[in-house]
Amino acid sequence: MKSKNKIVFYGSILCAFIYFSSCHSSKSVTASNTSKDVKLNSSRVSTVAGLIGVDEKEVKNKKLYSFISDWYGTPYKYGGCDKNGTDCSCFTDNLYAAVYQKKLPRSATDMVKDCDKVKSDSVKEGDLIFFKIKSNEVSHVGVVLKNHKFVHATTSKGVVINDINETYYQKYFYCYGKIK
Repeated sequence: MKSKNKIVFYGSILCAFIYFSSCHSSKSVTASNTSKDVKLNSSRVSTVAGLIGVDEKEVKNKKLYSFISDWYGTPYKYGGCDKNGTDCSCFTDNLYAAVYQKKLPRSATDMVKDCDKVKSDSVKEGDLIFFKIKSNEVSHVGVVLKNHKFVHATTSKGVVINDINETYYQKYFYCYGKIK
């Protein structure tokens, strides 16, 4: 292969990899393995509280923390919508259905359209956080927790908790949102 053709070939592969590694599914998938009645368990709540650096006694929304504990570590799967594999938007939709009894749009791009933007000094636990990861459109979503933390489904580690102050997330941060 000539040098110019190699560049085009490998450039195309790189672009395809970047496109498919971000979480911006718009597939319509029916959720399964979601529980409307999240079982509250003190040790599960305590585990998540510890991950975000709060005392279990400070946790007001035990249903949220139990849900996160139940899904924590679920692998990433593009278009996936259950505990065998989920993408960011379906994880967020499942969380909102179980914890807040709200149905969200299927894609992060559509979710941001259903939100009122929230300033960083007014963001609250349960608000959404949106990112434009190597894209001009919103391509990733998570749910805000306490202490600058958020829970989301990553392509590399599945459902995890990260800090918004991490360099990577600061670089791609778009906005916070509250569902209308």
